[in-house]
Amino acid sequence: MQCCEIAHTEAVEDYLRTIFKLSGRGLPVTTSAVAEQLGVSPPTVSAMLKRLEASELIDRSGGRAIALTAHGDRHAAGVTRRHRLVETFLVQVVGFGWDEVHAEADVLEHAISERLEERIDDLLGHPTHDPHGDPIPPRTGEHVESWAAALGSAAEGSRFRVQRVADDDSNALRYLADRGIKPGTVLEVVRREPFGGPIWVMVEARSHALGPTLADLVHGETA
Repeated sequence: MQCCEIAHTEAVEDYLRTIFKLSGRGLPVTTSAVAEQLGVSPPTVSAMLKRLEASELIDRSGGRAIALTAHGDRHAAGVTRRHRLVETFLVQVVGFGWDEVHAEADVLEHAISERLEERIDDLLGHPTHDPHGDPIPPRTGEHVESWAAALGSAAEGSRFRVQRVADDDSNALRYLADRGIKPGTVLEVVRREPFGGPIWVMVEARSHALGPTLADLVHGETA
């Protein structure tokens, strides 16, 4: 039995996961932000947001900010779970690189059944994080979707343990992987160049310069 007035099409699921993703990163969830993430026009987003609000999946009573309702959050966590399980499956079983799986999972997350989802979860040994370090929401129970500090804010001379890396840019993921920067990596912040210059980090006795854009994709904590 359908629990919502709106049919959960691929587009609806994409919107819910996008709102979930933006809010989890602590970013402003606005019409323009959603439009940029999905690559569609703001008027298109506005039309869909009206449908989601009418179905009580989002709340916009706080002004321009968009928030998921408890019901909407449950559905968004479900599609996020499928997305991250598929990414993990594609890396661990199929042999894809971590930079190749995001677009594939965008397609497959809508196609797998609950039964297949659970079989994938069993096969993988119930992973808690995907290849980018993103936590995989549990099938039931609470889920915390929060991001630790970015490498760009780490102090000069500190050691930094990478926990997760934003997966929006495949080229950036390949660049970072080539330099050994992935979840679990412990690196040293050697120095910070002034005036918006790069951060120099040491990874396994090799020095690398990361510009501000790259450094802000890498999140973790001082080790």
